[in-house]
This record gives sequence, C-alpha cells and structure tokens, in this order.
Amino acid sequence: MVLVVFAAAYCAVQILRPPPAATASVVLTARTVRAVASAGDPPAVPLPLPAAGAADVAVEGYGQLGGTNQEAVLPLASVAKLMTALIVLKDHPLAPGEQGPLLSVSASDAATYAAEVAADDSVVKVEAGEQLSEFQALEALLVPSADNMADILATWDAGSVGAFVAKMNAEARALGLLATHYVDPAGLDPSSAGTAADMVRLASYVMAVPVLREIVAMPQVTLPVAGTVYNYDTVLGHDGIIGIKTGSTPEAGGNFVFAARRSLYGRTFTVLGAVLDQGGTQPLQSALDEAERLCAAAFSHITEVTILPAGAKVVAVDSPWGSKTVAVTSRSVQALGVAGETAAVKVQMAPSAARLHSVKAGEQLATVRVSFPGGTADVPALAVSGLQPAPLTWRLSRT
Repeated sequence: MVLVVFAAAYCAVQILRPPPAATASVVLTARTVRAVASAGDPPAVPLPLPAAGAADVAVEGYGQLGGTNQEAVLPLASVAKLMTALIVLKDHPLAPGEQGPLLSVSASDAATYAAEVAADDSVVKVEAGEQLSEFQALEALLVPSADNMADILATWDAGSVGAFVAKMNAEARALGLLATHYVDPAGLDPSSAGTAADMVRLASYVMAVPVLREIVAMPQVTLPVAGTVYNYDTVLGHDGIIGIKTGSTPEAGGNFVFAARRSLYGRTFTVLGAVLDQGGTQPLQSALDEAERLCAAAFSHITEVTILPAGAKVVAVDSPWGSKTVAVTSRSVQALGVAGETAAVKVQMAPSAARLHSVKAGEQLATVRVSFPGGTADVPALAVSGLQPAPLTWRLSRT
C-alpha cells in the first residue's frame, strides 16, 4: 500500500513539475554575407584591366570592383591639379554660377608662361595685367590643364608655391590619401606621386564639389586672352564618362582619373576609376582607351542582388525531450548594387525566445537586420513548425 501511495505521489510531482525551457540558439550569427547576382541576370563582363601600369575601379557608395597594382606609388603628372583645385575651392568657396574674385596676371607670370612654352609644357596664354575670375582660372587649370595656372592659383591662395604645396600634403593626409605626396601644384615633378587607389578616393571628393563637377565635364572653355581651349579628356560623353582629369609626362606615362554616370533600374550609379602609367606611342590616349573599356564593363556589375535569401536558417530550438524546430527568414532581401559586395547581418532574438516551453508554427523568434550600401532591412525569422510539448513518458521518467 505504501508503495502505491509513493508511486502515485511521484507521478503527481513529475506531472505537475514544469518542464525545463527549450534552448534557442542563433545559427545565423552577426557576420557579413556576400551578395550574389539574382538568377537570370546576365553575367557581369570581366573588368578589362590594363596589362601594364596601375588601375582601380569602384562604384560610388558600393565599393571597389577591382584593379591592378592599386597601391603602386607612381608619378601623377597633371592629375595632381585635382588637389590644387580642391584646396583653392576649400579656401575660396564658389557656389554654382558664381565667378568669384579676380586674379591679376603679373609680369612675372607672363614671363613664366613664355619660358614654359619654350619647354613645351601644357600652358594657356596669359598677358601681364590680364584679369581672370577664380572660376576662369579653375577652368584653365582643369580643362586645358594649364601648368602656369597651377602656379598662379597657388601663389594667389597661399602667398607662395611652397606654402601651397604644404597645404596640398596636409589635405592629402586629412583625406586619407596616405600614399600620395606632392612637391608642386601642377604635377610636372615626377616626385608628385600617388596610387591609383588614392586617386579614386580623391575623385570622390572632387566630384562632391558642384563647381568642380561642372568644370571637369566641359569639353572646351573660352578665356580672356587664350581664347577657346579644349579638354584633353577626349572621351567625355563616351560610356557615361563625365570627367575628370588627364595627365601625361615622359616619367608618368599616360594617366586618367575618371568618373562615369549611368541610370540603371531607375537609379543613377557613378563609377570612379584611375588608370596610371600607361605607355605606347600615345600614352595619354592609351590611358583614355583603357578607362573607356573599364567604364563599359563596370556598369555590367551593377544589378539586382540577393543580400539574404528567404528560408535562411536563423534560430535553432532544441528541447530536452527531443522536439526541435528552426526559425528561418520569412522573405529575401534584395537590393540594387554590385554582386560581390558585403552586407552586415545582425540577429536580434525576440524576448519570448529567452525561455521557450512551446512554439507555434509561424511564430516570430527573431529579427534579422541587414545593412547594406543604400539602406537597411528588417526581416522576421519565423518558426517553420511547432515545438511539440513534453510527452508524458518523458515527464514521468526525467530525473
């Protein structure tokens, strides 16, 4: 009789005793995932990187597409004038449509022009007493790539070329161009050098300035004494190219830092790139041709990408009595971007998932936050099936 009572009491305790909680664990942990092109999208054209020299290509806001010898430090030639223009406008800002203060050409400036013509430098004609607005001086610097205008602007801005070059190097450090160093504002000295990767970074800063963005897209300009002069960037308008700066010397070869813009999927994308140290019988033309090929291929890398697929396992639930279930992403996350880009994924467990005694099919156990260039998305993670309650046999036999 005592045994029967004891057995009945034991069974009652085991049945009435709450079962332990199931364990919910994150399977999709905080990490990065690599986006892939959606099914059915045409494959991206491989980047036709130049066989020699250096190159770097990126989609603004999305990251690098590829390159070759991106960190090689090479002479910049007239590409250095991008930093000259950036500093002048930083110190003397212009709004779109403004001409700015007047610069006067001195007798010394006119004499320097004559000497640089004799040396076959890239110059625009100036005369003593000529006056140009700041905007016109920047046009002369960037469109016909006037070496003499680089010195005129540098002296006007900083009092001397040496003081201006110090500003150039300080600004390079501030902008994170850690491999770039300047010794002159025009880039004639081969010691004014930098990397293709740095030039792509610099291009993004230049293109963020409306006045510079306007000037580098000009095929020609008209100046007070020089008259109509033309842009060395002869591929403007090809494959969406909207600038930005050429450069060429015997030491540097052909250089071209470029930007191209195209509308795709109802949005506008900008490709930034740099091609340095190109050779051949016409080094500058070689650089322009390489850039044009890179632009055409780069836009094929922009497509609809799946950042995170539907049905990806996020949370696993295991009970002590052997019942299991998983929670998966309820939908995919897609975005316009570049196949191969990375997105940050973070899982936030639902408060109810801390102690689970039961789970219903479709119950939300977590939220997945996906952060990618251009935005964020929150995706519920839902249980694919219910968690079965602890069976009587297990409840009676548990220790």
